[in-house]
Amino acid sequence: MNRLQQIEQEVLRAGREWMRAQLEKRLQTECLAVEMVSAKTGEELENTRWRSMGLDTVVGKVKLKVHQGYDPEEGWVCPTRQAWGLKPYARKTPELQARLAYSATVVGSYAEAQKMATIWGTPVSDTSIHQCVQELGQDAQKLALPTPMPAPSEPAFDLVLMMDGWLTRERGPDWSAGPRKQNPERVEWKEIKSAVIYRLEQRAENASGRALLLEKHVVATPPDTSPLDFGQAVREEAMRQGLARAKTVYLVMDGAVWLWDLADDRFKLAVKTLDFHHAREHLHTIAQALYGIGTQRAKDWLAQQVESVRHGDEALVVHRLGELLQSQAQAKRPTKIRKTIAREVKYFRGHRDHIHYQDRENEGAPLGSGAVESLGKQLQRRMRGCGQFWRRSGLSNLLKLSVLAKNEDLHLLWN
Repeated sequence: MNRLQQIEQEVLRAGREWMRAQLEKRLQTECLAVEMVSAKTGEELENTRWRSMGLDTVVGKVKLKVHQGYDPEEGWVCPTRQAWGLKPYARKTPELQARLAYSATVVGSYAEAQKMATIWGTPVSDTSIHQCVQELGQDAQKLALPTPMPAPSEPAFDLVLMMDGWLTRERGPDWSAGPRKQNPERVEWKEIKSAVIYRLEQRAENASGRALLLEKHVVATPPDTSPLDFGQAVREEAMRQGLARAKTVYLVMDGAVWLWDLADDRFKLAVKTLDFHHAREHLHTIAQALYGIGTQRAKDWLAQQVESVRHGDEALVVHRLGELLQSQAQAKRPTKIRKTIAREVKYFRGHRDHIHYQDRENEGAPLGSGAVESLGKQLQRRMRGCGQFWRRSGLSNLLKLSVLAKNEDLHLLWN
């Protein structure tokens, strides 16, 4: 080992032990100051006695002497635990729990979270981290989030919402079936619906011109959440972030039918935009159907339509597509190609009010749903890794903590 590294590690260990001793001393002082009364009734506890209590902390294990007493209504209780908000038999401090939970949400597995905890100085087993996440995740499911108070002189702002879905793997009904099982359903692909919410004024660019969000809030719901319930969750978070006070609400999504049904139900007054890259993909499908895959004529036709729809001539593009549909009725093309063109033209006609990209650019609003797609990729790195097949409870609890961590609301679990 490098000599400098060795010296630094020795000093860190010494400092860690000093902090552990200081923490133990201060906590013991707190224990002595706790009143021996029932937290529920305020009456003095009966048969009080000293008991040993060990706590796992960020700087190591501390050993304390605490009072225990009998409450006629609740049985044997420890006022110190109640004063600190610790559950019966809990061994980890809130700060250690918070660090373990955050680590578990940002790395690829519980085993990696174990390695991370060891590196920052608190060796904990992956089983212990998993247990911690599941317990906190269950608490998070019941957590009522407070609504931030707006500043007295809050400047005017616009709100942006983006929604999407992505797939993860769950253990199917035949997960543990033997080799003789016919057509076993060992794995089920399930959709997780997610959303990103931010104020338009929080958009920025780095030195290379890449778009950044200085602050954003996310929503993600477990598999099999109905679009209606997902929409309610998005609306509740949007209200926390000022939906009712926003000048304009911009809603950007891809072409999934359930998203647009949800938008009409929950965000009827929002300015809705079809993701530009998604619109381009549909134009690309028409170009290939007309002129063949990879041909120059297909590329030229696509470039012309994309240029028009991107720079304010979207009505002209819809008109051209309508004429194209009429001409195809008379053209001697294969039925499959005619159906493809008819489907795509119908698609653009249905979204004619959602492709005003030049207007949105003039307003500084986003043209694509890249932020929510990025969120999906971030969550997939944790929840769709190689060899990961989830039980519903384990996935739901970790997902809830991941959302709290990304929104910087994790601390609310202990407040």
